[in-house]
Amino acid sequence: MRPNSIQEYNLKLRSATVSDREGVIALIDSVYAEYNDSVCLEGADADLLALPDYYHRLGGEFWVLIETDTAGDQIVVGTHAAFAIDAEAQRCGFRRLYLSKRLRGLGVGYGLMQVALDWAWERGMRRIEFWSDVRFERAHRFFEGFGFRRDGRVREMRDGLTPYSEYYFYLDRADV
Repeated sequence: MRPNSIQEYNLKLRSATVSDREGVIALIDSVYAEYNDSVCLEGADADLLALPDYYHRLGGEFWVLIETDTAGDQIVVGTHAAFAIDAEAQRCGFRRLYLSKRLRGLGVGYGLMQVALDWAWERGMRRIEFWSDVRFERAHRFFEGFGFRRDGRVREMRDGLTPYSEYYFYLDRADV
């Protein structure tokens, strides 16, 4: 695992604001386009229209990774979200770990994941769980590098522009 390279690339990590919605949607749509798919704001991706409130209502947080271009404009180049699934049972979920293609493999994703892991453990969560599109094979290797495991469950989804399947991943605090 490479160390956190967020600072090395002069990127800024912060909580999302309403003004980040367009950039978040554009980033995620660009990742989906790599798989000949698009964001579906009427279905699977409706949460993006309510950023950041959607995640705050779930007791969570949505982070954006920002790059400032030569014109001084701020561009969303990464995202990640964490939220409580069942606070009493100390279970939380992760969603929306996306990174601009040109930043993958440089340690930047490591920094995004570490922020979300720290968020979960600081809140006393005992289990982190999430679903990930079966097409995201590189991401699955990344998750496994952090100790996330699959238990064999696969769900079929019909809430996107095209049907897709997802693997279930989990990490128990006791295994870290």
